[in-house]
Parts: sequence; C-alpha cells; structure tokens
Amino acid sequence: MANIGLNLEACLGSDFTAGLQAEDAELIDGLRQGVERAYEELLVRYQHPVYNLVYRLLNDPADANDVVQEIFLKVFRNIRSFRGQSSLKTWVYRIAVNEAHNHRRWFSRHRKQEIGLEREDQDHSYQDELSDPGPTPFDAVADKEAYSMLESALNALNPTFRAAVILRDVEDLSYEEIAEVLQLNLGTVKSRIMRGREALKQALLARLNERTPSKAGPVRWSPQPVE
Repeated sequence: MANIGLNLEACLGSDFTAGLQAEDAELIDGLRQGVERAYEELLVRYQHPVYNLVYRLLNDPADANDVVQEIFLKVFRNIRSFRGQSSLKTWVYRIAVNEAHNHRRWFSRHRKQEIGLEREDQDHSYQDELSDPGPTPFDAVADKEAYSMLESALNALNPTFRAAVILRDVEDLSYEEIAEVLQLNLGTVKSRIMRGREALKQALLARLNERTPSKAGPVRWSPQPVE
C-alpha cells in the first residue's frame, strides 16, 4: 500500500488528500478495501480514546460500550463518504460526539440536574465579556478522592460546555480541531471552553466547601489560558 496516497488522489482528486497525513490515507484506503488489518489498526488507534470521550459525555456511563460499538459501526459504514476535509481523528471524534449527543437526548427524561451558566446566545460571542478563569480543573486533581469529585462535577456540567471542555482539557485537541469536531466557529469554541471551565470550577469549589477541613484534600489551580 505504498502508493495509496497517489491512488486516492488519482481516484478522488487532490482535495481528498490535501488535509490527510500519509498514515491516515493508507488506513482509509485499507478500510475501503475491507482489509482486516486496517480495521484492527483503526480500533487500536481510536477505541480507547473514543471510549474515554464517550464515557465522559454520557450521563449514564454504563451505556458507553454500546455507544462506542455503534460509533465504529458508523465509521465502517460511512468511510467511503469521508472526503478528507478534516483529519481522520476529527472525523471519528465528530461521529463520537454526535452519537453520544443522540444517545443522551434519547434518555433526556432521565437527565440529572445540570450545572451551567445561562443559555449561550448563538449570535453573540462571550469572549470579551467573560474573563478567562485561566486554570483548567483537570490540573487540580491531587488524589483519587479529588479525581472522583471532578468526574462527578463533570457529569453534571451542561452538555454544551462539557463536550468542548473534554475535547480540550482531556483529549488535548487544538481549538481548530475542536471547531471541526463540533462544527462551530473558533470564537464559539473558545467561549464554550471558558464558560465550561468556569462552571466546572464553581461546582468543584462548592463541593470542596461542603467537605470538612480534615477531609478536604489540596486542590491546586495551574493556569492554562484560552488563547
């Protein structure tokens, strides 16, 4: 499969390969040809991170395995329609986020109380109005108890903000990649990250205040600004 990049370009045009890395092009070509090794490589590369992403996006993590299976079924079924306008990773993550959203909406009647700020105005950016809280809550974890508290607060976060925060602070995607995954403009992505971090921080501080000083573990906030 050494000449896969050239084969794809010849068949589909240069637009397809423009945004792809060579390894992505080779993997995609193998998937389209039904090569078993390509399917194995896709799972090795993405199964674990996709599971972690879905686990955190769902209000009921017990359903994560079923949702992940559906995600990869959709990847396999739709790989021929992938046009290479983004990286394979962002395309897979976009399917994962959408599938988790659909699953969560299906069970919306059982949704727990959410933590969040007021509804985001789609026609207005909050970048200049909401000061950047700076620290990311994921750098605050000092022990297993604090980590458990963080996961609980994350599950209660407004899903609109949760996805952006997870993709940035857990999955370490760039702002541009997050914009592709969520299909939003860059300003909205940065706004959601800022507001999600602030809501998460306030939820964690509230939970810390409920704990007695003898049980409270240290929580350190280190800066990671939204650029």
